[in-house]
Formats: sequence, structure tokens, C-alpha cells
Amino acid sequence: MRASLIALVLALSAVPAHALPPPCSGGQVYEDRNGNATRDAGEPGLPGIKVSNGIDIAVTDAQGEYGLDYVDGRTLFIIKPAGYDLAVRPDGLPARWRNLQYHAGPALKHGGIPQRQPDCTHFGLRPQAAAATKGELDVLLFADSQTSSVKDVDYYWRDIVQPLVGKHGAVLGLTLGDVTNDDLSLYPEILRTTMSLQAPWLFIPGNHDLDFDAAGDEDSLRTFRHHLGPDTFAWEEEAATFIGLDDVIYQPGQTPSYFGGLREDQFAFLQAYLPTVRKDRLLVIGVHIPVYEPGARGFRPADRERLFAMLEDFPHVLLLSGHTHTQRHWYHDASTGWHGLQPLHEYNVGAACGAYWSGVKDAEGIPDTTMADGTPNGYARLRVRAGGAYALSWHPARGTDDSGIGLHVPRVLRKGAYPAWGVFANVYMGDAETRVEYRIDGGEWKPMKRVEQPDPRLLLENMRDDTADALRGYDRSPEAEASPHLWRGALPTDLPEGEHAVEVRAFDRWRGERSARTSYRLQVGEP
Repeated sequence: MRASLIALVLALSAVPAHALPPPCSGGQVYEDRNGNATRDAGEPGLPGIKVSNGIDIAVTDAQGEYGLDYVDGRTLFIIKPAGYDLAVRPDGLPARWRNLQYHAGPALKHGGIPQRQPDCTHFGLRPQAAAATKGELDVLLFADSQTSSVKDVDYYWRDIVQPLVGKHGAVLGLTLGDVTNDDLSLYPEILRTTMSLQAPWLFIPGNHDLDFDAAGDEDSLRTFRHHLGPDTFAWEEEAATFIGLDDVIYQPGQTPSYFGGLREDQFAFLQAYLPTVRKDRLLVIGVHIPVYEPGARGFRPADRERLFAMLEDFPHVLLLSGHTHTQRHWYHDASTGWHGLQPLHEYNVGAACGAYWSGVKDAEGIPDTTMADGTPNGYARLRVRAGGAYALSWHPARGTDDSGIGLHVPRVLRKGAYPAWGVFANVYMGDAETRVEYRIDGGEWKPMKRVEQPDPRLLLENMRDDTADALRGYDRSPEAEASPHLWRGALPTDLPEGEHAVEVRAFDRWRGERSARTSYRLQVGEP
């Protein structure tokens, strides 16, 4: 008997460590009453909590225990339930995931997922304060911070993050991809910057967050997952459920190198998760590449229709996307494969970096970086109310003007000239249904006409760049393109000589009446 036991021990010791099965593929979810991210005596397990590996979903039993098949290289994450908060990792992110990497993964320039000895994965939850469970939610939305260097991270800090520190009041943050601009070594720095906002933050990957030396799509987000979390996830609050989806399909060595769409494992996750999601609150789907985006690099139509079919029965759905470095609202209907009772709203969020941190620098050394549609760089806010209602707003960087309207008028016109020149209003959150009006010198309000053409303010910057004898900035402003939220009104020239006030008002569906003012001058001219 003793000899047989010794022989067994010797036999096991002769097996290479990498051939041994992982010791644990499950774990526990418990009430972390003291918030130290460790299960202490007297802290009970929590039943009914969902944990996923990005494909399957396990639900904890009466003791808070769960089990999932171990898959090397996958990311294990908890679906945070409403009414609870997660412990915070040393880097400030919520402790919601663990990467499983028992065997060495592929060698990648930016590190990928480090090899580790697997053990049971435990998640600690603590009840939220009563004020956080009233059914209302305030969320910060960032898209495309897209930093290429430490200098860009400094722009991101001073232009976007620093003005919000200690003042934003949001309880959640979401970044919609392109956290960096191909340099994944910047993740720790941009993470430190973002987490100074001291709100739980969720990151969705973009096409500039890839390990470009990965052999295929399945390994292209290993570095992202190591630093920023799972590329597919869900997060629940009392007022809303959030689902984040990597929608960048990487094709190394092909043209195009990527396109928009979803993987089979993501559809499997949605198939398992969506039947558990409450329909009396808002369902927010976050991606990077817009679901409406056409073309070779756009979102695959078959995947869009398949996704929409899974969402049809939800009465309150909002899609959020980034990627374009412009801003617009899109309302999906049968023409794009949506067959729900109401059009499906997709908000394509403008970029934090604007036009890739380009343009002339201001007195503080920060580039103007207005986007190609004339929208200033900045961030958005999502405010969710009970019952699926929500409100959206766009906030230019550093809050210099929060009217939501950018105006352009000629400085001077000839008195009595044919009224061929006009005032242009770029209503950043506007769409085809937005009512925009103007008046001169406090007179009668008149409607403005929506025009799809470039914003003349950005055209003027393009001309200044074209005629300059030297570079005006590190990168010039983007070439102006037709804006979907631009309005025009003719300026009268039959008024007295001198200065005339122009007032524009837009009726924002969420924020109500917004207004902005400017002026132009009439001058007597001689032929």
C-alpha cells in the first residue's frame, strides 16, 4: 500500500507542470462588508449572481458558489447586479474580471495576458448606498481619447478629465473605444488619468486598441484585456443595463485589416444573457464602430440584423458608438433591419480627442481639435430615469460654451446688398427633427433651414491652413465635411448701418431651449 502511494506521488511529480489540469475553474461571490476585496469570516456568499466567461453564464448557488468550464486565455467576469458596488482594484478600476492564462500565451509586443497559476476566482460585492438605488443614473460617455503619446495624454488630462475632477457627479463612466492610438504602452498612463475621476469605469475596445502583431482576431485584444477588462461584458444598475461589445473584427494581412461585426461567442453570450435582462428599464448597448456604418470597414449587415432580432422585444434600447470623430443621431428602422415598434436610436458620440488632437493650440497649449463636422471635442452625458427614459447632452472640452450651438456670420456686409449671405448654426446634438430659429435685433423669430454642408467656421480654418507660410500646429485641422446638424438663415441687409445682434435658439429634445448670440455689421459701400 505504502509502495503504491509512493509510486503514485513519483509518477505525478514526473508530469510537466504545464500538463496538469488547472486546480479551479469556479469560485465564489460574497458580500464584501468591509470593502477589502477579501472574504473574511462572517461575510456570506451571495446567491443568484451571474458570472460569465464571455460565452456561458453561471449563476451562484445558495452559498454564493459558481462553476464554469476553464478555457485558457479567456476572461472571467462578474455581471455586477443592481444595488451593489464592486471592490476597487489598485489601479482604480472595479474588480470585475480575471484573465485565465495557465499556459503561456502568444508573444506580443505590448505584453498580452501574463501567464499565471490559476486559482479560484472570487468576487466581492457590497450594497450600494440608498441614494444610488433610486432608479436614476448619471453616466459620463467618452469616445476616442485616442492618445498617440504622453503629450496627448496630457492634452486628454487638461482638456477633458481635469475640469471634471470632483465636479461631475456621475456614478459610472464608459469609454467607447480607441482608448489609445495604436500605442498600447500608454494604457497605464491613460488609466491613471481617467481613474482620477473616481467613478467606476468601463472600457470598450476600438480598432486602435488592437495587438497588431496578433496572428488573428482571437488574440488581438489580449493587452487590452490585461489592462482594461473584458471585451464583452454586462453591468447592471437599477435604472439601466449596460452591455459592452467589441465590434472590431481584425483581419491581419488582409485588406481592409478590420471591419465591424460580432463574433459567434458574443452572440452566444447575448443568447444566454438577454433573456435574464429586465425590460422595464433602459438597455444600453455600447460598441465602437457604429452599427449604421456602411462600407468595407463598416458593420456587417448580417450581424446587424442578427443583433437587432435579439433586441426587438426590448421596449427601451439605446445604442452608443464612437469611431467616426464626428457626431450624429441615427434612427434605425426596417431599412437597416430593425423591426421593433419604435425606431431604434443610435447615438454616435463625438471624440474626446476631437480631430486627433489637431489644429492650432490655444494660450494653454491645447490644440483646437474641432471635428470634421464642426463639433468641438468633448464628452457626453447620459442621464437615465426609471422606466427606460433617458436624456443625452454634449459638453465641449473645458466647458467654454455649453450652449450646444456654434455660430458663424460674416463680420461685415454691404448695406442694401442682395441678402445672399447668412448665419450658420451648428447644433451639435441636433437631427432632422430639431427646430432651430433666429432673429435679428430682438425682432420676430424665423425658422432656419437645415443644410448638409461643411461648417463655414471649419472651412475658414482650412483656408487659414492653406494660405499659411508655415505650419500653424503640429497637425492641421481636418478637412471640413458635410455636417448633419447645420442650419442656415439669411441675413437682412436693409437695416440701418452699424452693428446688428443675431440670436439663435434651438429646441433640444432633452435640454429644452438653448440659445447663442453673435452679431454682424452693415456698412455703406460705394461702387
